[in-house]
Amino acid sequence: MSNTKQKSGQPTQRFLDIAEIREDCVVMKDGTLRAVLMVSSVNFALKSEDEQQAIIQGYMQFLNGLEHPLQVVIQSRRMNVDGYIAALKHQEETIHNELLRTQIRDYTSFIQELVELGQIMQKRFFVVVPYDPSEDAEKGKGFITKLTSAFSPAKIITLNEKHFQLRRDTLMRQVSTVASGLSSMSLQVALLDTQGLIELYYSSYNPDVYDTEKLVDVGKLRVETHF
Repeated sequence: MSNTKQKSGQPTQRFLDIAEIREDCVVMKDGTLRAVLMVSSVNFALKSEDEQQAIIQGYMQFLNGLEHPLQVVIQSRRMNVDGYIAALKHQEETIHNELLRTQIRDYTSFIQELVELGQIMQKRFFVVVPYDPSEDAEKGKGFITKLTSAFSPAKIITLNEKHFQLRRDTLMRQVSTVASGLSSMSLQVALLDTQGLIELYYSSYNPDVYDTEKLVDVGKLRVETHF
């Protein structure tokens, strides 16, 4: 009988570029930071011609005012109405009027069938604001040096509290500028906090189990911090 032990699989976290998520920031393994803004959508086709022109001009000014790259992410997921259905069933149980209970029951069935048959999708829009402290240093380098560094593997950097706060302050100033530019186009902007970031990345990497295995509040998670 062979005494060899089966090798355990490598943890998924090893293959991710994320080192940690804290204080409303995503800290990457190379020491760079990310902040994520959730942005509302606008129905451009229903706007008047003057409103459309104003949006276009605002977008042009927004792009011309950027001094750093941005990433726009559109997340498409099947609409989850479990919470809404649970609220309807709770009302059905608490209402004593039999007619109202029947109407709520029929309405609940209608919503469930509509979502199942129609495959209704929900889209969410995000703008990722990065901060890389090496960008200033890269400005003085030549093309060959930049090209060589681009294909070099990124070093894993551990930030102490002082360096993290300095980079976070710079990132938040960039976030404020981006949020102001988006708001000028009548878009609603919200910065994702630590809990929101964890849920966003959890749902992105685990789309199949996100609806069945919900995350607990970030305050109840056990976190190891290294300084």
